[in-house]
Amino acid sequence: MRSGGYIRSKIEKKKRAFSGNENRVRSLGAVVFFIGAILIARLYFIQVVSYDKWVAIAENQHNAFQALIADRGEVYMRDGDGRYPLAVNREYQMVYAVPRDIIEKDYTASELARILSLDRSVIAEKLNLANDPFEIIKKRLTDEEVQQMKQVGLKGVALLPEKYRYYPAGELASQVVGFVSLGGKDSASGYGIESSQNDHLRGKDGEVSQEKDAAGRWIPLSDRNLVSPQNGASLVLTLDRVIQYETEKILGEALQSYEAKGASAIVMDPKTGAILAMASQPQFDPNNYSQVEDYSVFLNPAISFSYEPGSIMKPITMAIGIEEGKVNSNTEYVDTGSVSANGYVIRNAEGKVYGRSAMTKVLEESINTGVIFVEKLIGHLTFKEYFERFGFGAKTNIALPAELAGNTLNLENTRSDVAFFTAAFGQGVAVTPLQMTTAYAVLANGGTLYKPQIVERVINADGTQEKIEPQAVRRVLSEETSRTISEMLRGVVTRGHGKRADVPGYLVGGKTGTAQVAKSDSKGYEEGLSIGSFVGYAPLNDPRFVVLVKIDNPKNVQWAESSAAPTFGKIMKFLLEYAKIKPTEIVAPKK
Repeated sequence: MRSGGYIRSKIEKKKRAFSGNENRVRSLGAVVFFIGAILIARLYFIQVVSYDKWVAIAENQHNAFQALIADRGEVYMRDGDGRYPLAVNREYQMVYAVPRDIIEKDYTASELARILSLDRSVIAEKLNLANDPFEIIKKRLTDEEVQQMKQVGLKGVALLPEKYRYYPAGELASQVVGFVSLGGKDSASGYGIESSQNDHLRGKDGEVSQEKDAAGRWIPLSDRNLVSPQNGASLVLTLDRVIQYETEKILGEALQSYEAKGASAIVMDPKTGAILAMASQPQFDPNNYSQVEDYSVFLNPAISFSYEPGSIMKPITMAIGIEEGKVNSNTEYVDTGSVSANGYVIRNAEGKVYGRSAMTKVLEESINTGVIFVEKLIGHLTFKEYFERFGFGAKTNIALPAELAGNTLNLENTRSDVAFFTAAFGQGVAVTPLQMTTAYAVLANGGTLYKPQIVERVINADGTQEKIEPQAVRRVLSEETSRTISEMLRGVVTRGHGKRADVPGYLVGGKTGTAQVAKSDSKGYEEGLSIGSFVGYAPLNDPRFVVLVKIDNPKNVQWAESSAAPTFGKIMKFLLEYAKIKPTEIVAPKK
């Protein structure tokens, strides 16, 4: 019995031992499973969730990569039979240091400070960054500085070429060309053509990549991936260098003479819409744009600022009336000096009363009530339709940035007589100088609206060229109406307020406009501020040039006939002589 009990006891002990081992195995298995789950989760996070991150790290570790920067296209203007550079790429040298390779830090800092005219303590601080592999000391070295750096041969100091945008013409056409900052992987566009045509100019960078070993050396037998850069296209603008220069010169003289806040001028070929000059004062030097304090000078006033044009709108209203058969140059009405509408009384300038007057006199004397008479005959809806056909209230879509559409919202309510009456003589509506120039080109060229053109040709990187053809948008007037209004505008210059715009020996036509300046924060107009404009074209028998001149807030003259008109006359005289157009009129001898 005792032996049987002993055997059972042994068996029970073995069972308990086995059970304990089994529990330990299960516990160990649980731990192993838990650890495995953590590892699997971690691998999932690395390989799936963070896949892109780790691939990028791996590529950085195992591939050598070098960006191949595309050359930016250059910008030119016409210069006789050739072209003149406005924006080009210029290579400068930059000096940099590798602090960990420099042994004689004090000597090196002293020499760099001497050659580069820099603060020695600042340089010394950079050179003491022992683990820094690359520290820029100075950019855009002069030729003399480059020569001295090569002569001194400092260990751990080297030169590196960099390309920057350079503007050889300085301030010439600065608001048209704009500027761009080169230096990063992408070019940061500024203003003007540099901005609006950035997609053409910037090209497409290339790259080269190849595997490297643990020491960072390229593996010779590994595959190399090479994508060549595609250089940007160059542009030739419609601007004529001589015309642009002379227009800016005359405009600058006007700015000083009339103590004006600003001034703008546009010269256009009415038969194509090509812009031959687009000038504004004040200007800036795009090579030093970072030094400009008032950033508004970067904007192009010819397209980025709108204003109430005043009486230069009257020939547009008159042309609409002639086209619609409502009036002709001899149509008469009786001026009483004022017109009432919607509770307002609209008067002629200086309160004048002209009595019985023909339409020719309406333009020559710039009679407000006369164009109101014409607008009444036209009708509000038809007037609004023509206004839009002339391009007012819409962008011209010239290849320049930050263009405004103007403001013709007052004409949305066709029940408002006063809105249409004032619009007839250029108040209550806002236009840009470019819109006004384009509208006068319609009067000059026989009645066709052309899209303003600033880019003449695109020169691709492979040398092929694309000529940009003039683009006719629509016909607005008949040729007969164009001839009639041109004859009437001649009368403005010979007998009206535009006498100082005339050029002896040539048929010149145009219109003055002295406009009030609308308040920006409330209704009404600023006291004592005005804008003088003159728009016209010549020669009337075969118009070659449309010119607009706008003088902002002249201080010592009241009317445009004494500021914008003579400035227009100087520009037009130069243009006709420059183009070698022979005089057609007999010039009366001076008494």
